[in-house]
Amino acid sequence: MTILLSTLNARYTHASLGLRYLMANMEALQERTRLQEFVIGTKTTEIVERILLHKPRIVGFGVYIWNVEETTKVVAMLKRVAPEVVVVLGGPEVSYEPGEQAIVQAADYLITGWGDVTFPKLCGEILNGPKPIMKIHAGVQAPLAELKLPYSLYTDDDIKNRTLYVEASRGCPFKCEFCLSALDKTAWPFSLDPFLAEMEALHARGARLFKFVDRTFNLNIKTSLKIMQFFLDKLEANPDDPVYAHFELVPDHLPDALKDGISKFPPGALQFEIGIQSFNPAVQALVSRKQDNQKAAENIRWLCEQSHAHLHVDLIAGLPGEDVASFARGFNRLVELKPHEIQFGILKRLRGTPIIRHTDTYGLVFDPHPPYTILANQQIDFMTMQRLVRFARYWDLVANSGRFANTVLHVMGEAPFENFMDFSDWLYAKTDATHRIALDRLASLVSQWLQSRGMSLLEANLLLASDYAGRDSGGTKAKSAAAPAQRAEASIPQRQARHLAA
Repeated sequence: MTILLSTLNARYTHASLGLRYLMANMEALQERTRLQEFVIGTKTTEIVERILLHKPRIVGFGVYIWNVEETTKVVAMLKRVAPEVVVVLGGPEVSYEPGEQAIVQAADYLITGWGDVTFPKLCGEILNGPKPIMKIHAGVQAPLAELKLPYSLYTDDDIKNRTLYVEASRGCPFKCEFCLSALDKTAWPFSLDPFLAEMEALHARGARLFKFVDRTFNLNIKTSLKIMQFFLDKLEANPDDPVYAHFELVPDHLPDALKDGISKFPPGALQFEIGIQSFNPAVQALVSRKQDNQKAAENIRWLCEQSHAHLHVDLIAGLPGEDVASFARGFNRLVELKPHEIQFGILKRLRGTPIIRHTDTYGLVFDPHPPYTILANQQIDFMTMQRLVRFARYWDLVANSGRFANTVLHVMGEAPFENFMDFSDWLYAKTDATHRIALDRLASLVSQWLQSRGMSLLEANLLLASDYAGRDSGGTKAKSAAAPAQRAEASIPQRQARHLAA
């Protein structure tokens, strides 16, 4: 083994699609290449030791916003104890503003942008000469038809234990300034028949959970329908062995043909991630986000009321030009539409994104360390931003978790944002913590909050019992789960299963 491809994933259940693309396209060097993934939180010495056990000449690291700090330590230690090993970096975190990054300074080479073609070429030059003179290499964007697909490189263990990431297209035609996809010129589709053949092979090997990383799954409706039909055919042929598909959906583009396809999916088979980000038209215009808010709201309502899809809808706090009152109105509007989960995100300054152009005008202050979360802006001071950060964390624990599906409605009342903010402030004052709150303690605290708002102890405990006490460890209601939820339990994430059973 000569070349090692590596990265630090956020969780073991995540499998790196990017590394597998590199491996698939190594050509003559593939037999001399291995792939080794780690999980953030692993000791740096352990990672370096396990890398060096392979005695590689080249190590390529995939660097992302969630792993850059730990990967920086790994690279620094690796170069200290084995300076002869050539370190090549790639990935979105190091593709922009590389000059100021310690990890780039420590490494031997950097590939910016696409690495599918450029990484094998660079490795060949390192091994066989002439030795590359330049440290930074701009990745060549090859036509997708020329790339070898990586899906056969998912191992049986990956299929059994991990989320399988797949993509039917790359890029995005939209220019939202807080997103790296704003730098793409358009969206490029993979040839559909070879892609579906790969999905067929994965399914035949036992894959049941497919997460599409496409930024705009429903941009081309004909393609969307063909992909959905692939999963519908599997569901029809094996209703007791269901598949689960996750797509990112453009919210204001849902024609009748797509609705018809979506409506055919049973419970527990389909999830949509939908980015609203803001309902404020002035803020949307400021960050170059094009969205018909009325259509988006109507489509979310239709999906909630007329389909069995699980909806995960995103909002971002801290966007330039949006104050707390505006965000609260958007949050309350979204709550009224009743998606299963609202992902309350805090704006991050991803390297290379155009959002930085608003820094002076709107007083944007970002944490200088990953993930570069906004600390304050002209409309929201630091102390208020911290309250929003805690709100987001508690919202995930109480609302998005699915453990308090009935109870959270009473916590929100008639003014969801305002009441949950009061609850968030109270909870922080009680616990001085946003993490490591045991479930039993959290349930007790929710009960105390409800009592402080006028509910009796008996009423509060009965309400909580309808959610929390009625669930088994697997996340579904112990006695009353519907048959579709029971069938889906093995193939869908636990959080979605809880919402399904609620």
